[in-house]
Amino acid sequence: MLSRRYVSPAHGYEVVKTRDDLKIGLLPAAGAPPVEWVSSDRPVDYGEALATMAARAAAIARGEARELVWLLEHAPLYTAGTSARAQDLLDTRFPVHSAGRGGQYTYHGPGQRIGYVMLDLKGRGPDVRRFVATLEEWIIRTLAAFDVRGERREERVGVWVRRPDKVRLLGEFLGEPLGEPLGEGAEDKIAAIGIRVQRWVTLHGFALNVAPDLAHFSGIVPCGVSDRRYGITSLADLGRHVAMAEVDRVLRAEFEGLFGATADAQVPAKTENSSPLRRSANPSGPASF
Repeated sequence: MLSRRYVSPAHGYEVVKTRDDLKIGLLPAAGAPPVEWVSSDRPVDYGEALATMAARAAAIARGEARELVWLLEHAPLYTAGTSARAQDLLDTRFPVHSAGRGGQYTYHGPGQRIGYVMLDLKGRGPDVRRFVATLEEWIIRTLAAFDVRGERREERVGVWVRRPDKVRLLGEFLGEPLGEPLGEGAEDKIAAIGIRVQRWVTLHGFALNVAPDLAHFSGIVPCGVSDRRYGITSLADLGRHVAMAEVDRVLRAEFEGLFGATADAQVPAKTENSSPLRRSANPSGPASF
């Protein structure tokens, strides 16, 4: 299949294979056990979650534990990826955590479904770009179940929603003609994706905005995207008021179509609590997203 012609705006050359051209899906090898599945229904301490994830990923790499998907929420905080710039942290109203994952600043908080995805790519296909594209497809299919059209974009990892209404309001407010960024107008990010891979085992995953307080994103330049045409949205912001349990149900169903069977598992020990998170400039564990 011929790829679409796409010219990188950052580098000026034609990209031969875009993420839209990548194969989607990473099923396990025949006979592999199902992925363990955990949904936490109370806030999970950030540092403890990272330590648990790091230990589990190491055990998977050693062949001592099964793959795991862990859905959870955190108390409000900001995280900084390896490309974060100091000027993009605008307000330290919440704890700030350095992270070893790729990317820049992002926000986590109540009303946001975070998925920590610990999969062994050795048995599924050692292709990180395909894994990221499949994570995006997982979110896109989940959003479709709630009648929201999510899309991926070149050079902006994550899942985006077109917002022509915001273009119109922006033009009226600024007294400027309506622009056509990327040929589609204004867009809002509804899900962030950031990962790390160690010994071909994935860590971190995604953050899907279900019904968070969107004002909390104002303390950072989310993911380093400062263009005023691009913002943040959520299912609630789009008029889809959905219970977190229903989001979890759809996430699980769509995951199985892309990554294979799942099986219920116990919540990792000593991680769930409702206490405020500790401020940490250098948290233990490898990262967040």
